[in-house]
Amino acid sequence: MRRAVARWRARGRRLGKQWAVVREEWQVERDVERVVGGDGPIIAGPWLSEVGYEALYWVPFLRWFCAAYRIAPARLIAMSRGGTASWYADIASRYVEVFDYASPADLARRAAGGQLKQREVSEFDRRLIADAAGAGGWRDVRVLHPSMMFRWFAPFWSGHEGVGYVDRHTRFSRVAASDVSIPVQLPDEYVAVKFYAARALPDSTSNRAQLHAMVGALAERWPIVQLDTGLAVDEHADYQLGSSARVISLAGRLDPRTNLAVQTRIIAGARLFVGTCGSLAWLAPLLGVPTIPVFTDAEFLHAHLHVARRAYGRVGETRFSPLDISGVADAGLAIAGSNALPAGTRVS
Repeated sequence: MRRAVARWRARGRRLGKQWAVVREEWQVERDVERVVGGDGPIIAGPWLSEVGYEALYWVPFLRWFCAAYRIAPARLIAMSRGGTASWYADIASRYVEVFDYASPADLARRAAGGQLKQREVSEFDRRLIADAAGAGGWRDVRVLHPSMMFRWFAPFWSGHEGVGYVDRHTRFSRVAASDVSIPVQLPDEYVAVKFYAARALPDSTSNRAQLHAMVGALAERWPIVQLDTGLAVDEHADYQLGSSARVISLAGRLDPRTNLAVQTRIIAGARLFVGTCGSLAWLAPLLGVPTIPVFTDAEFLHAHLHVARRAYGRVGETRFSPLDISGVADAGLAIAGSNALPAGTRVS
């Protein structure tokens, strides 16, 4: 009898959780539907969270939103940072640069205070929206805030919905790079590299050694353009892997207002992108560039990798080849270049 009661109580708790999830889904749908009322401009943003969530979820979500609610590009205003206008080119007719109204230090303080993911509308967000609307002379502005996207996909990230739920509420498409000036002379052929410390790739002596070796091995075959921006706008710090005649660094050469536009253009021209699994590794395949996202801890990546593999398969045939280097370390091995191969081995 006690076991039966315990089972019923457990089922009741599960049903209660499921009902709470469904109720929140209904609420966020109603909130989104209120945004589309009228015919005034809609500001989508301001986007201040991670680059990876923007590329893998926010922009595809906006593309679905515009299709589902028949929102013309003339009505949508994308608001983000770092010059990402080209990411929104097919869905928004206007772009507002956050760094016209805030500094990188402002965003860094928010991230340090635990506000990186925009799960609610902050006073900082409201100020940015008000400043942009005032400067643009826009009245009766509706706002599709990133918190709505985070709430919309919360059932998937929590495991209450499958990847099909994301499929139904996203539209993936190729992204074009903007024609922005590049602060370095690019080689005719090169590999773009961006390694930063994150939960998926923690900063450790072992990881640092493996990444140094990986960049060195790549540099034996192609010039490397290292996207180490030196800009601290979130909690992710770039790995300092140095520069050489074969490794070009961007550190200290980027304007915050255009830093992501420059990185997008550099990646778009690369023959390969290699970097931490996250951030621009989610964007590179949408630029048509073969991508090797690197990690040592997949605990926080499983859901994102599932979405990415399905999405990139639909968009095109670009190779997306995740690489877990923890197995290399666990086996007591090391990444090596062609100089470590047996004599006579050919590297194409």
